[in-house]
Amino acid sequence: MVDLTKVQQQILDTNGHLLVTGGPGSGKTTVSILKAAKIAREHLRLGQTILFLSFARATVSRVLEAIDEERQIASEEKRRIEVDTYHSFFWRILKAHGYLVGFPRKMTILTPPNEAIALSAVRSGFKANAKLTDIEKAVKRQREDDERLRLARDEGKICFDLFAAQVGTLLHRSAKIRKLVSTKYPFIILDEFQDTSADQWRVVKALGQNSTLIALADPEQRIFDFIGADPARLDHFKIAFAPTTHDLSTDNHRSKGTDIAAFGNDILTGKFRQDTYLGIDFQGFESNPNQAFSTLTTQILQARARLIKTGKKNWSLAILVPTKKMTRLVSDALREPHGTLPAISHSAAVDMEGPILAAEVVAFLLQPRRGERHFGEFVDLLCSFFHGKGGNAPSKSNMDEANRLRIAFQKWTLCLTAGKPIPGRSVLIAVQAVYSQACAAVLIGDPDVDWIAIRSILEQGGCSRLKEIAVEVRNVRLLERGTQLRQALAQDWRENAAYQNALAVTRQSFVQEHFATGHKPERGVVVMNMHKAKGKQFDEVIIFEGWPRRAKREIVANPDRIVQSNSQVNRSSQARQNFRVSITRAKTRTTILSPNDDICVLLLSDE
Repeated sequence: MVDLTKVQQQILDTNGHLLVTGGPGSGKTTVSILKAAKIAREHLRLGQTILFLSFARATVSRVLEAIDEERQIASEEKRRIEVDTYHSFFWRILKAHGYLVGFPRKMTILTPPNEAIALSAVRSGFKANAKLTDIEKAVKRQREDDERLRLARDEGKICFDLFAAQVGTLLHRSAKIRKLVSTKYPFIILDEFQDTSADQWRVVKALGQNSTLIALADPEQRIFDFIGADPARLDHFKIAFAPTTHDLSTDNHRSKGTDIAAFGNDILTGKFRQDTYLGIDFQGFESNPNQAFSTLTTQILQARARLIKTGKKNWSLAILVPTKKMTRLVSDALREPHGTLPAISHSAAVDMEGPILAAEVVAFLLQPRRGERHFGEFVDLLCSFFHGKGGNAPSKSNMDEANRLRIAFQKWTLCLTAGKPIPGRSVLIAVQAVYSQACAAVLIGDPDVDWIAIRSILEQGGCSRLKEIAVEVRNVRLLERGTQLRQALAQDWRENAAYQNALAVTRQSFVQEHFATGHKPERGVVVMNMHKAKGKQFDEVIIFEGWPRRAKREIVANPDRIVQSNSQVNRSSQARQNFRVSITRAKTRTTILSPNDDICVLLLSDE
């Protein structure tokens, strides 16, 4: 039986629109689940459900797990709580009614990697974002938006960025569609509401005309300003819906018995009220890669030993870093540590554009070789990898690499047609040699074994470009036992005695993976950047940042820091909020690793 606080009980007893605020671990999710169960018992008609919307699949998984573990909720009540991501919910509406905003009746999702490829022609006409003026950035954004709309209307290829805006238009224009949605979902719970973008807020305003809204928010946990979150969003909600407001900010259930939440709050103010904080540890390291990563590895081994000693089966330890680049560096360092330290088994939450496009290359090589165009199709996939691996910020070097391969293939084709020898310096000679080895591989019908066999050929071959594919594809974890991709590839082999449709199967699996809500929260050691940790919780957290590079004792570079360049002038509220979110992901202990000679400025008191 859950022991409810006075405020939590008030939330259960109050009708109408609600705004529930509180910090990390304050019980917002728990009370919202209990509220949903009470609504299911007392207010829902046959066929109606309560919709719980969140941003990330990981958060959805945590909510589903919490619902499953809540013993005081009856099974029938649990079945009437539907938990989903904003993307998935919006896609269902768009797929059914998108023709009303000018989209074809047959539509497909353009995943982020393929969106990056589709927009590469537009983006190649501009310099890197850091070198663009504000006017040039606006022109670039407009051309990207125009191309997204063209792809949607002319080709039925819908990018995720279009979902919220188009669904908002549908719901505001059509009272009938609004009523359909609200008849199915008369009550909607909005998780992490402070991070809704302008387009998502427009959808929420439409939904609130017919459905009762329950918004859950932490005003101090707004870390997505860069994608349109508005600091005034809670005020917008109050003005639009006049909700009853409940504050849980003084409660802490996640890290109860520690000072983790108190330390996180003190990071926000820059005033440290205690000399020591229970559950918070600080370790310094020397500013060079070997000693930095050795310190990190040692701390991970110690934390892992502590967690194993507790006897808990599904323990979790998060390594949180400031940048995407550092996620990969840490993952590489744990896979192949310095000196005599052992490798550490872990998963890494890297951006998936590169791994997904690399997986398409491997999947293509699993298929039987078909006709003269097969090598050309392979080169096209390789070009797509370099066009799309950088996502919405492609590097000039990758764009140049894709163009180099395309031009080389044109020359290759001309030489073959004319009966001339291939130039000895062609970049495709090494590519073709490894490609031929992969095509000649003997496959046995076990997707895991065959996938690794192809990956190993790319890894051990003499082509640096295909070695990069092999490195990227290691981040794909859809071939674990029981996964949809593994089952689909096995079925393809059973039906055809070959992987006839491996590429199509792989592409479809990644689309389904994006919308899947059956994921279990992370277990074991997981590495991710600080933004990706939002909405998650772990038994222990280690926060690890970069270090300064010096020349003649002066700092000449200071990358991968929690605060940009670790500069006092960059100690913004956004940096503080991001740091606080990372600190408060832990249930029992947070360890912060910062360089001895340039400690993180947020750890220094403003006083």
